[in-house]
Formats: sequence, structure tokens, C-alpha cells
Amino acid sequence: MTFHPFNFVINRIVFMLILATFISSCSSSKTGNSGSSEKFRKGSFGYDLNFLKQKDDVVVLKNKSGNAQVIVSAKYQGKAFTSTCEGLNGKSLGWINYDLISKDTLLEHMNAYGSENRLWIGPEGGQFSVFFKPGGQMNFDNWFTPASIDTEPWDLVSSSENSAVMSKDMQIRNYYGTTFDLMVDREIKLADKEDLSDLLGIDVSEDVNWVGYLSENIITNTGKKEWIRETGTISIWMLSMFTPGQNTTVVIPFLEGDVAKIGPVATTTYFGEITPERIKYEDGVIYFKVDGKKRRKLGLAPGRAKPVAGSYDEDSRVLTIVQYTIPPGIVEYVNQLWPEQEEPFIGDVMNAYNDGPLDDGSQMGPFYEIESSSPAAFLAPGGKIIHKHNIFHFTGSESDLSKIAKSVLGVDIAEIRAAF
Repeated sequence: MTFHPFNFVINRIVFMLILATFISSCSSSKTGNSGSSEKFRKGSFGYDLNFLKQKDDVVVLKNKSGNAQVIVSAKYQGKAFTSTCEGLNGKSLGWINYDLISKDTLLEHMNAYGSENRLWIGPEGGQFSVFFKPGGQMNFDNWFTPASIDTEPWDLVSSSENSAVMSKDMQIRNYYGTTFDLMVDREIKLADKEDLSDLLGIDVSEDVNWVGYLSENIITNTGKKEWIRETGTISIWMLSMFTPGQNTTVVIPFLEGDVAKIGPVATTTYFGEITPERIKYEDGVIYFKVDGKKRRKLGLAPGRAKPVAGSYDEDSRVLTIVQYTIPPGIVEYVNQLWPEQEEPFIGDVMNAYNDGPLDDGSQMGPFYEIESSSPAAFLAPGGKIIHKHNIFHFTGSESDLSKIAKSVLGVDIAEIRAAF
């Protein structure tokens, strides 16, 4: 065979081109698995999306413009982690625990991954608590979040551009010793303008950026025994985690009335009494300072709660509305307080929490929460209970945001700013 130098050179060039194409293809594939190579500033939705893609095949719900987006994860217990109303470069509106998610180890008591819409099961405290094993003392050393709502993955049933459906088969045992077999079904659905009108009764200006999503949460008794008062029952407990700020205030409208007839306005002693510089009551509205610097929590009982609360971040000019269902009539709610309770079914409909350092100086966040609960689920086998917990965020001029706040929360932005 005759050796032709020219053919050798051509073949080598072709080989190198093929090799380069292969390497580029592998590199692109790797980038696709770990998130976009585009750089985003920390705090933006794009940054959080890329970060979460490194750990999970998340579902992203978004509208046609791409301005309104929501990140949903079945792997992380069906959470809606965060959202944006200004696209990938816009502010990420939920709180995410980057340090914990980056680690492969699990914490003993609770893995607070974050998320602005997550499902827990109540009650946390009392003789029917699902966070304490039977027989032990009711203290933090013996407090453990059930794995099914803390670390175990859920099933992604279906997803589309504007909704995701997830489920989890669970078995949970309470402090009394009762075992609950249940199925949790959960749908996250992107809201549209009709939802703004139907649910909040508002129509926003074209100058306002907004994102909203609805969560429908269902628990079904899949066991053979009825859930009754004597041995305890459970509830759907929804928690929304957001980033605090020096000038961030939670706003909670409440039903006014005689304390002797409908009880105190709020329970303010969960983690120590809330001092006056952090809470104010004015004309049927509670203002609660949420700066992430003092661990405190409040709660409203059925006689006081309205089906809506919100917050305003003055520095970022973000108005948040949290809407939840409260069934009509007299219903009972599980009591979340520690330790055992004389009245285990006189509990709160909604709660607000400001994170802060623990006694040893450590801190989980900082973050703040707006929470809601379903009534106590006294269910026969096959019975179910539904609880809705919806999130809306708005950004824009103070004038436009004031109109929304006044219509939904009963106060304008100037009144919120003046609270503290």
C-alpha cells in the first residue's frame, strides 16, 4: 500500500473535527443536566433555578411571557420552592436554604430546605402531636419531623406548562400512639387574571408585575379506622417561607369583637411573648415586624381569623398576599402548642413566624413564614379533607400596590410603612 501524506493530513483533520464535536456535545449535555450556563446574580430567580437544577429535575410553571414562573419539586416533598414576577432576572420571591441543599447529609430534627409553599401535617405539639414519639418528654431533643414531609421524595403524577400534580402515601404515628394511614394529593396551578378577579376581587394595572399560584391540598384516610377525638387526628398545615428584611412587615386582618365572646385577638406566646416594638393592633389589622432577628410566632383562632394575610417588603417593593380556605360554621382546629393541652382541638387557623437566633446563637434561617391550617380531619375510612393555600406577589409603583393592599388587606402601603 502506498502512503499518501496528503490523505493522512485530511484524515487527521476530519478526526479532530469529529472529536471536537463529540467533546462539545458532552459538555453541552453536562451543562443541561446542571442548569443553564448563563450567569445570574444571587437573589434572582435564574440563580435559584440553576441552583436547584443541580439537585433535582424540577418542574417550572410559567406564563406565555415568561415573567411569571414557579419552581415545583416532587423530590423535595412536593414543594413550590420559589417564584418570580419579572422573569429569570427578577427577584426570587421564596426563601431557599442553599447551605442545607448543597450538603448530602440529613439533619436529625428537621431539614428546612425552604420553599414558599410546603405541606406539613399537624399538630406539632400536644398529646396528639405527630412530631413526638409516644412516651417521651415533649422537648426539642425528642422533636422530629416525620420523614414523609421532611426528607422523602414524593411522586410527580403529572405536569404541564401551568400545573403540577404530586402525591405521597404516608403512615404517621402520634404521641398518643395512634397510627394514621393517609394519601396526600397536591396540585400547584399558575393563576391567571380571572383568578385575581374571582379570588382577590381585584384587577391590576398593566404596569404591575405579578405572579400567583394556587395550591389545592387533599388528605385521604386510607386506613381501616376512623380518626376520632379520643385518639387524636391530624390536619393539613401549610407554610410559606420568605426572605425577611429590616423593613418587612406581615399584615393580618382580623375580626374585631368582644374578647369575652370570641377570645383574644391572637396567641403571641409560642416562643416567648412578642414585645410591643414588634407587633401592633390598629383598626382590625395586626402588624408584625419580620426582620429575621427575633424568634417569635403568633396565631389567630377561628373566631378572629380572616381567609387572607400578607406582607410588604418596603426595600424591594414587593407586596405578597396569602389566601387560604376557612370553612363556614363552627369547626375545630388542632392545637399546635407544646406540651399537652387541656383543649387539644382549640387551635389556630393561621400563624405568622419571624425567625431568629436560638439560645445557643445558631439560626436556621433567617426567614419568615405565613402559615395556614385546615380544620381537624375527623375522617372515616375513605374520607378526605381539602385545604387551599394560594400565593400572590406584586411589584410596581407604590401607588399601584397601595390600591391592591387596600382592596385585599384593608390598609394601604403608607399605613403599612408607618406601623414601625
